Amino acid sequence: MARVQTGLDVLLEKPLRSLGDARVGVLCHQASVDSTLRHIVPLLSAHRVRMTALFAPEHGFWGTAQDQVPIPSEKTHVPVHSLYGDQRAPSAEMLSEVDVLLCDLQDVGSRYYTFVWTMALAMQACAKLGKKFIVLDRPNPINGQTLEGPVLDPHFASFVGLYPVPVRHGFTIGEMAVWMNEGLGIAADLDVVRMRGWRRSMYFEETGLPWVLPSPNMPTLETAVVYPGGCLIEGTNLSEGRGTTHPFEMMGAPFIDPDALIQRLERSKLPGVVFRACRFEPTFHKFKGESCGGLQIHVTNRKTFKSFLTPLAVIQAVRELYPSAFAWRDPPYEYEAEKLPFDILCGTDRIRRTMEAGKPVQSLEKEWQKDCSTFARERRPFLLYN
Repeated sequence: MARVQTGLDVLLEKPLRSLGDARVGVLCHQASVDSTLRHIVPLLSAHRVRMTALFAPEHGFWGTAQDQVPIPSEKTHVPVHSLYGDQRAPSAEMLSEVDVLLCDLQDVGSRYYTFVWTMALAMQACAKLGKKFIVLDRPNPINGQTLEGPVLDPHFASFVGLYPVPVRHGFTIGEMAVWMNEGLGIAADLDVVRMRGWRRSMYFEETGLPWVLPSPNMPTLETAVVYPGGCLIEGTNLSEGRGTTHPFEMMGAPFIDPDALIQRLERSKLPGVVFRACRFEPTFHKFKGESCGGLQIHVTNRKTFKSFLTPLAVIQAVRELYPSAFAWRDPPYEYEAEKLPFDILCGTDRIRRTMEAGKPVQSLEKEWQKDCSTFARERRPFLLYN
């Protein structure tokens, strides 16, 4: 098995002369660890880095908060500023004692995952105030090659998609930073500490690195594999499996007959996946304490599995079977008060309108593939790894 060195591992190989006497802020979370599971904050302290502030994305510094829960600032021996809530970008006051902001966040390769947008807003703040911004790169856990889903329509920009990328974007977080900085004109004083040994074809288990859940409902790599489409369930009244041990892999509702749903889905002949009829009872979130009928997604072939399309097909099947019980989730969602959450997640309203017209969502796939091919060419100058 390959042994990948993350940006943090590479940074710590030598005395941190590049930081000198700078006052350093760190944007991190519980997955900001080196290859031996040591967290970035005590590691930097051991190297006598002059840390003056910490910044936490969604879910908080320790990753204990559930989705869309505003996080208050926390107090440790170093101030911890929350960047999820009313304040999603570091203010001038928060950065007043910072010369360099280090960003070390484990992303999961899907547009909706908010950490990359927290990074984007932090980069913008640093550019405005003349602060240096350094990204410690980490693997895209679901590989850096596969692109899926529509490219975001700017009319549907939100905190689950600020800029036009496909749902499954294929960037590392460092590459995303370079693309936004150079391609979109953020123009921060940016450095990326590159990984060593990472290849674009790698899934996380091939890196030799330990998996630390980057958020409460991202417990495993298998969760990340289904998340590009699994997260779309959030835009409906179906349970996306929060409150179970298999979030985004399990989905359903009390009104669903599992066997009827599986029979309907088998007509779709979706590749690389088997649907298992099941029942589950969430311990929190939608349908807490209620028995839900539904399914579990079992990926049998990652190369052929369509991570965005497959849960869409589930949604369409449920709509057709239970038209009076199924519903789109109402706003607000991720600080957007007017647009439907499902449209915000898709980055377009065309998918919903196609379903409502009774047309198969598969009819849009060629259009997404064309958009992804165009995006693949456009992103090429900003890739850091072959």
